[in-house]
Amino acid sequence: MAGICVGYLVQADRAPTALPALSQPSVAQAKGAGPEPLSAAEDRKVKVDGDLRKLLLKKPSGARKGLYTVGTDGWMDLTEYAETFDKPAVAFRNLIAEDDFRRAAATTWREGSTYSVEIRLIQYRQEESDGAAEDAASDAYYWADSAAEDTESWPVPGTGDGMAYVHHKPDSKSGYLDMYSAEAHAWRGDIAMEIWVYDTKPIPKAKIMDLAKRQMERL
Repeated sequence: MAGICVGYLVQADRAPTALPALSQPSVAQAKGAGPEPLSAAEDRKVKVDGDLRKLLLKKPSGARKGLYTVGTDGWMDLTEYAETFDKPAVAFRNLIAEDDFRRAAATTWREGSTYSVEIRLIQYRQEESDGAAEDAASDAYYWADSAAEDTESWPVPGTGDGMAYVHHKPDSKSGYLDMYSAEAHAWRGDIAMEIWVYDTKPIPKAKIMDLAKRQMERL
């Protein structure tokens, strides 16, 4: 205890130590190159991990809302997406167990009185599955096997196995106008693209190809 008391007394008798000045000398800016820019893969990952809806093509000027609603606020949940297949229950199981579905965004619009477009972007967990490639490829194989003289197909440039199709035979139902259709399927990385175009008159190749190319450029 004596040592502690002496220490206190010595400290009490000393003059207070001056504090350092508030203004400090300026620090020279570091020289040399800054951080390396993101690689193409890293930059794309930042983009596709954001709001997927922002990667969808924008509605053209003057276009109106589609005749039907796709998803909620631009999102399609797993159940709704599975309902677009011929066998929804089987698709639902496969999307979870095999394809590793992550999320889907969609948009639709119409121009004039009969022309309409629907676009979907379906994202998968690519680190565990090649779901995007399998999704697009399955559509391509389906039409390759079933296409007859009423369907033409062309590769979508820059997409590997991406394909566009124009169906020359309309869908005819009693009480409804005949409806022609065209579609495109492709993928990039973990995202599959699906486009459908409908009209009461034949759809030219240029229409579906232009939509497919511009949508893929955004991915």
